[in-house]
Amino acid sequence: MATSPPVRTPLYDEHVALNANIVDFHGFELPIWYSNISEEHIQCRTSAGLFDVSHMGSFRFTGTGVKVWLESLATQKVTKIKPGNCAYTHFLDYEGYLIDDMIFAVVGEDEILGVPNASMIEVMWDWFTSLLPDDGSVEIEDLSKGTSIIALQGPKSREICELVLGKNNHVGRFKWSQINLNPLNINGWIQGTGYTGEPGYEIFVPNDDAGKLWRALITAGANPVGLGARDTLRLEKGYLLSGVDFASPDLDDNKLLHRDSWETNVPFGLDIEHDFIGKHRVVSHSDNDARLWGLKQLEKGPLPRGGKDVEDLDGNIIGTLTSGAPSPSMNRTGIGMGYISNVSPGDEVMIIASPRKKVRAIIVRPPFV
Repeated sequence: MATSPPVRTPLYDEHVALNANIVDFHGFELPIWYSNISEEHIQCRTSAGLFDVSHMGSFRFTGTGVKVWLESLATQKVTKIKPGNCAYTHFLDYEGYLIDDMIFAVVGEDEILGVPNASMIEVMWDWFTSLLPDDGSVEIEDLSKGTSIIALQGPKSREICELVLGKNNHVGRFKWSQINLNPLNINGWIQGTGYTGEPGYEIFVPNDDAGKLWRALITAGANPVGLGARDTLRLEKGYLLSGVDFASPDLDDNKLLHRDSWETNVPFGLDIEHDFIGKHRVVSHSDNDARLWGLKQLEKGPLPRGGKDVEDLDGNIIGTLTSGAPSPSMNRTGIGMGYISNVSPGDEVMIIASPRKKVRAIIVRPPFV
């Protein structure tokens, strides 16, 4: 059966011009790195990194009562989020398993913008549309194909953003705004969000404006960063990766990844004081159930990788890793995340790197840095 060729984002030619190493990522041709992963990682932590995240989706939800409707689906208390603010949430299925996580922005009482993960755009579109009110009071529009998303992240991101777009286009952490008048004459919206844990922005523009914005930000001092460093940056902060740290049972047979919001141990985006689809599973756990914990290696050895088992000091298997990598910010110390039972921060465990090698590690509540 023929397969569709990978999609090229509007910034593809910009990546080629920068000699990026391009790979197929969930059906999109995107740069894995430009120089090398560690260098780009450190540039983002110390200066400013620039990411093409145009593979991510963009949905607009509108209508009277849209906040109440979305709240009935989301783990986040949507009605508490005021216009001009962003928030993080999970969406669970009827059994309580996590389908996708999402950053959303409340534009107004009757409008919300959301960003589904790249591989989940169609899945989440189908999920949302199946749950729309019968009276037509809420509508959804898919803006994904016409919208490019550029993430500017790092301690110098504000300086660069203001240099390119003007001081009137700075927004604070988890804030949202339409793009105001600017020297590039671009439009769209900008929000103080990202996937690195650094201060910065995600900028949403029409595809035709993406190239000139990208080039202007690089000229102003931003360093292009590929997907490789994006992964190590998010891992250092303990951010979930869809399809790696969790997955819907309808899409992945790996039961290790079939989890709810309590099990992911994310310290934000969950409010159990309201009713939402799947809540019954979230509130069903005991303290000793497996949750997603961070692990930091205490000695040299094979690096932690997804799928490796973890055991306690008595030799009992207590969990399995989902993510792992050397941390560029921590002198390449091995760090990872995994679902582990009956542990607390500070506990020592062993990562079973191979049948012949175990590596000592300590349980950590992310972020690692």
